[in-house]
Amino acid sequence: MNQTVRFCLISLLLMMPAHVFAQGPSIPKERIFQVGTLKALDSTLKVKVGDPAPDFSLPTVDGKHLSLSQFKGKKNVVLSFVPAAWTPVCSGQWPGYNIVQDMFEQAETQLIGVTVDNVPTLHAWIQEMGGVWFPVASDFYPHGKLAGALGILRSTGEAERSLFLIDKQGIIRYIDVHDINSRPDLGPLIKAMQALK
Repeated sequence: MNQTVRFCLISLLLMMPAHVFAQGPSIPKERIFQVGTLKALDSTLKVKVGDPAPDFSLPTVDGKHLSLSQFKGKKNVVLSFVPAAWTPVCSGQWPGYNIVQDMFEQAETQLIGVTVDNVPTLHAWIQEMGGVWFPVASDFYPHGKLAGALGILRSTGEAERSLFLIDKQGIIRYIDVHDINSRPDLGPLIKAMQALK
C-alpha cells in the first residue's frame, strides 16, 4: 500500500472511538471522567526543535524506570504526553497507537506515554483500556518535573497534549503541542520519524 494512502487511513482510523482499537474490553463511558472543554492555559514551551532534550528518569507502570539516556545512540524517542488518565480523548489516543506499532519499529523509534498521574492510576487505566505496546511513565513526583522542563505543564497541574520526537543523539526534532480536546494527526510525526533514518 502506498505510504501516503496508509497515512490517510491511519489518520482516519485514529479519529474513531477508543473501543475500536483496544485489545481488550472498551472502557464504559460512565467510567471516563467527563472534563468538558479545556481551553489553552498558561503553559509556555521552553524548548524548540534543535535543542537538546532534558534527560529524565520516570517510573513506569511495569515497575521499572525509564530515562532518555538509556536510548541514546540506540533509538529515537517519541514522548506522547496526555493531560490525564480516565479522560475521553486520552482514552482514545494511546490505544490508537496499537495499530501503528510497526511504523515506530521501522523508524527505530521508541514511543513512551507520559502523564502527571501516579503509577497506580496509570496501571489501572492502561489495564482497563486493554493494554498498549509501549511503556507508560509517570511524571507525578516531583509533580510534572519533565513537563515543566519542556514548558508544557499547566498551572492547574496537567500536561498539555503534546508529542516530542527526540533523535538518537538526544536532540529534539519535532514538537506538536496540540489542542487538548483532540488527538494529534500522526502523519506529520511519522514523516518526521522517517526523515531521521
